[in-house]
Amino acid sequence: VEAAEPADDEDTFKILIATDIHLGYLEKDAIRGNDSFNTLDEILKCAKTNQVDFILLGGDLFHENKPSRRCLHSCITMLRRYCMGDTPINFNILSDQTVNFNTTQFPWVNYQDENLNISIPAFSIHGNHDDPTGAEGLCALDLLSASGLVNHFGHSQSVERIEISPILMQKGNTKLALFGLGSIPDERLYRMFVNNQVTMLRPKEDQDEWFNLFTIHQNRSKHGPTNYIPEQFLDEFIDLVVWGHEHECLIAPTRNEQQLFYVTQPGSSVATSLSPGEAAKKHIGLLRVKGRKMNLQKIPLKTVRQFFIQDVVLDDQDHFTADTPQVTKKVEDLCYAKVTEMLDEAERERLGCPLTPEKPLIRLRVDYTGGFDTFNTSRFSQKFVDRVANPKDIIHFLRRREQKGDIKDEVNVDYGKLLKNTAVEGLRVEDLVKQYFEATEQTVQLSLLTEHGMGKAIQEFVDKDEKDAIEELITYQLEKTQRHLEARGVITEQDIDTEVRAGSCMISRAKDVNAINRAKAHRLEHGNVPVDSDISNELALDSDEGSAPFAPPTRGRGRGGRGRGGRGRGRGELSYYLS
Repeated sequence: VEAAEPADDEDTFKILIATDIHLGYLEKDAIRGNDSFNTLDEILKCAKTNQVDFILLGGDLFHENKPSRRCLHSCITMLRRYCMGDTPINFNILSDQTVNFNTTQFPWVNYQDENLNISIPAFSIHGNHDDPTGAEGLCALDLLSASGLVNHFGHSQSVERIEISPILMQKGNTKLALFGLGSIPDERLYRMFVNNQVTMLRPKEDQDEWFNLFTIHQNRSKHGPTNYIPEQFLDEFIDLVVWGHEHECLIAPTRNEQQLFYVTQPGSSVATSLSPGEAAKKHIGLLRVKGRKMNLQKIPLKTVRQFFIQDVVLDDQDHFTADTPQVTKKVEDLCYAKVTEMLDEAERERLGCPLTPEKPLIRLRVDYTGGFDTFNTSRFSQKFVDRVANPKDIIHFLRRREQKGDIKDEVNVDYGKLLKNTAVEGLRVEDLVKQYFEATEQTVQLSLLTEHGMGKAIQEFVDKDEKDAIEELITYQLEKTQRHLEARGVITEQDIDTEVRAGSCMISRAKDVNAINRAKAHRLEHGNVPVDSDISNELALDSDEGSAPFAPPTRGRGRGGRGRGGRGRGRGELSYYLS
């Protein structure tokens, strides 16, 4: 892959790239409630101004798994305003679209639908915030897909094996293969890569003529032994990876010297946490692809709220120590000066930028290790209530982790200064469940369920509002246990207790992640959930089996003269794929 001059012609794909828009984040906040909506409006307006061929979204379009009515209404309104119109579409899709868009009853790209007038197609994978849930496996993107506003792709319906079929596009002489993989729990996907259960399909003919673009939504930085996806796992024939989920904007393509592809990380378009990664200036990308050459232009976002963050280590200050008289007052004065300094910097940067919100986000992390006391942050915040967007959490007190000299742990790398939050900020539901069962008495330990499985079920219940998640997990395990005991001929209560204590009935860690999904499938199979028969059949089929529920449109409302050609579905092209 080589850098290309940003020349626009009939052979050049122009693609607007954005990830992690988190529409609806803090939508009820009086100050920040409109931030995510304003930025999406700017992104879509930018796509229309630059006359892009299509928009590519890398997941987490929505912040909530079940977006509010206002959030969905605003999203649909903006997509209709900017993505519908008479502008001709100048590229064709060559692949089997029943495979590419396998989550909808309208399995073809929206601009080829005779009932829709699309000027800018939007393609999106789902993220971990707006991922499919419930017995039907639907997500918010499926609502937009059914209404013809977004093309949802990259949804894997199998938990045993993943085959990623690209959307094959052609514009003039340029051939583009768009691969996508929606968010999957990192540990599971890591294990599937290791076990060679992930396959990326390629066109069989003229493989060297295709520009291969892959969109993924996973942890890129290492959060644990298997809680991320190493870049080395991805196929080396890829040319460019658009990496979603990571919020720090690292949009300039970086080359992976081992696999020899480039990675761009656009980052989020709204700050959803007050962490250093969110403080980097937010951008979207305008990608141009011509033949096997590419060029990525950074476009700064103007509607993003400013965010400044600083660290103060009290033990490093020269003009006071923990024993200084009235030291707490001196610490408070120091913090006041630091916050004022950041506000002044924000005001200087905002000059000449009318679209930038007036009140910035300010975070001062104060390390009070060494015997210092904290002060009243609520009283402190009152001094800035009219000047900052986050008056309640400007100051964040934390302490350095106590280092034990006799422990040598290679994993604990000193990234600057390792800080441990005194608050339970960022603690996951699974961690709380694990801590509870580690501290509780032996008599109330789990016998049939694992802490890991219970943690996942509670996370579904809390984060995704899946009210049946815990019940489904328990029901699944009870039925599994009953079948196991019947098969072994265990009848008496004493024998049952012995069998349970032996642990042979417990779900293994490798399987408990999938237990909830299998329970949902089990309910569907036995008709316990009223689901439309067409949808049930569609879920039961593999991606390359069965026919589309609806026949494809055969004509295009007289638009052939405007360059919207190539409305055929391209079925049968799957024979060109090669594992």
